[in-house]
Amino acid sequence: MTSVLPLHGKRALVTGASGALGAAIARRLAADGAHLLLHANANADAVQALAAELTAAGGTAETCIFNLTSDEATAAAVAQMLTGGAVQIIVNNAGIHDDAVFPGMRAEQWHRVIDVSLHGFFRVTQPLILPMLRTRWGRVINISSVAALSGNRGQVNYSAAKGALNSATKSLSQEVASRGVTVNAIAPGIIASPMADGSFDKEMIERMVPAKRAGTPEEVAALAGFLASASAGYITGQVISVNGGLY
Repeated sequence: MTSVLPLHGKRALVTGASGALGAAIARRLAADGAHLLLHANANADAVQALAAELTAAGGTAETCIFNLTSDEATAAAVAQMLTGGAVQIIVNNAGIHDDAVFPGMRAEQWHRVIDVSLHGFFRVTQPLILPMLRTRWGRVINISSVAALSGNRGQVNYSAAKGALNSATKSLSQEVASRGVTVNAIAPGIIASPMADGSFDKEMIERMVPAKRAGTPEEVAALAGFLASASAGYITGQVISVNGGLY
């Protein structure tokens, strides 16, 4: 009997799955039938709990605990993933903030933010892309930010990392489109999460966002689910904002 789940049989990696946004995306992909590979580094307990939640709901999931800033650790983790077959959906969600105005930004802050968001994309996606191409079907979804499109004071490092990720999205999409693989980026605005709640109060959000509210992780996950589906097979090389009108 053929499954009606649109992603049945697809293996999906979500990096940074311990956070609110990564977890929401994982739940959406699992609900659509994908087998989830849940990455975390420091917060292993969170992804283990998420894997248990997805399994209890009738899905399948496993955890992948490794340091995305390590070439060796990431290579070993990716090799282990591939023992189960090609990973056909990659969601590059892992990213960090380490904000400071540029004149006072330490070199460590610059390199650390770029290492996770941009170099992490390379370390994970580059070794997974050829096995994906051999299946002639795949989805790469990069989580960017409104900061990469409009800039944000105190986030030159974060904007630079996400802006480079947008450009990589466009170039990679051209390389792999003929093999049935799409590559897109999602640029969230202010999304309700513990990180955002510490930076934006209700009054500030109402001033900044035409929709007068923060978005939800589930609203971003809904777009990720669509981009991962067969229905989005002709959408590639795009940076799509989910921001309530914030520019």
